[in-house]
Amino acid sequence: MENDPDPMVNGSAEAYEAGAVLYVPGASAVVYRLLSGLVRLHAVDGEGEGVTLRYVKPGDWFGEEVLAGLPRSVFADAVTDVRVERFEVDELTAEQRDAIVVRMAVALDGLYRGMHRRATRRLTARVAAELLELRDSALASDEGGVRTVLMTHDALATSVGSVRETVTKVVGELVRLGAIDAGYGRIRLRDEAMLRRAADG
Repeated sequence: MENDPDPMVNGSAEAYEAGAVLYVPGASAVVYRLLSGLVRLHAVDGEGEGVTLRYVKPGDWFGEEVLAGLPRSVFADAVTDVRVERFEVDELTAEQRDAIVVRMAVALDGLYRGMHRRATRRLTARVAAELLELRDSALASDEGGVRTVLMTHDALATSVGSVRETVTKVVGELVRLGAIDAGYGRIRLRDEAMLRRAADG
């Protein structure tokens, strides 16, 4: 797991196990800062299907909608074991609010890029881009000198807005190209340059 960022002075640290739900849609007055691990923000449609909106990495803030007095519209789940700092919104300092604004601008840019990929890029490009996004997250580690992302095809399909069967075919294509190796629950990034070319395609 990544090293913890420097903690803020008035936050209370909490730990959650992988799979825990940090929050659900609804009213709240709390904002979070991730110290270690990986958090997934996602929405659920009327049929119960989930769509990943973004991943939160150490140092990032989430739950920022409460700064505008808005209710939460998404779920936050711990993908791995995580540690977070929890802040009451009315106790945030001006410096902390500024830090949240900067982080949210970066997150919003990433969200726009992801939406653009989903609207204009083939699924192969979306899968490749998602694997590159996760290569420096708590889901990844070095195995034999090769960066490896621990993720099932189901989870990858949810992340890119597709279904497992179709994503499995795309993973197979990337394996044949030599960009990745795939086993159950793990994807080894054999040729990241090739993966980047696929992501740009």
